[in-house]
Amino acid sequence: MSSITSSIASTTIAELGAMPKRRSQLGMVLRSLRQQPVALAGLAIVLGWLLLALLAPILPLEDPNFVQLNRKLQAPSWAHPFGTDDVGRDLVSRVIYASRVSVPAGIFVVAITMVIGCTVGAIAGFAGGWLDTIIMRICDAVLSFPSIILAMAIAAARGGPGLSNAMIAVILVLWPEYARLMRGQVLMLKENEFVTAAKSIGVSDRRVLLRHILPSTDAPIVVKATLDVGAAIVLTAGLSFIGIGAVPPTAEWGAMVNQGQGRSPILVVFDLPGSGDSDRRDGANFFGDGLRDALDPRRRRR
Repeated sequence: MSSITSSIASTTIAELGAMPKRRSQLGMVLRSLRQQPVALAGLAIVLGWLLLALLAPILPLEDPNFVQLNRKLQAPSWAHPFGTDDVGRDLVSRVIYASRVSVPAGIFVVAITMVIGCTVGAIAGFAGGWLDTIIMRICDAVLSFPSIILAMAIAAARGGPGLSNAMIAVILVLWPEYARLMRGQVLMLKENEFVTAAKSIGVSDRRVLLRHILPSTDAPIVVKATLDVGAAIVLTAGLSFIGIGAVPPTAEWGAMVNQGQGRSPILVVFDLPGSGDSDRRDGANFFGDGLRDALDPRRRRR
């Protein structure tokens, strides 16, 4: 009898060992991303600009604010691959150093916007009632204005030009989008059975929100934040372009596009802040699209 029991036990253990291990959520997401070359290309663009921003001080570059008037408006050459600007500053140096301003600004803006918007939206969706109504009407009021126009008004009201004013303006313009998204997620989840079960055993509302609802809302929020990094960079650069953002001689992509107006076409082409904004935005969008597909089980590649 004992031999039969031992045989059954050993067979069961062998069968369990032969069963495929269940992949973790992170493992499945990474596997899906590896199968999407466009998403990986977008991630490479984003990381490339971040790496340039990090390594700019140790790269063999000129001082981005070094002025030499006898070489102003030079065409691209071996010495200056992107040419020089109207006061003789090297454009390669200024484009790379501008990434130390524009890229961290975009990431910081999205991070703060996400925290503010998600907090407000979670409270509105979970509390409901008059608080939800007030918060949503404020969101509607902000979203009723064109983003760039409202950001210009906010930046001007805070005292005019300055990168910090531009960043605050962008945060105040973008937070309602996160609030509405988070509110929708909370409204959908708070009626689920696991929330009802938690409440039935006496779990506090705060714990239900923080431990049971919010962890299930991460996928759409993360995807939106990834897609919005490029938009935040472009919006911040747009404010600098019209003179409300970064103050010269600070190297910043939007301000550099403004300074490049009225020059010869070839210099405008090689004055890369515009295309820097474009590929940074496109890279974030490509990666965001791939991350959305990886986090959505219905779209995930097997």
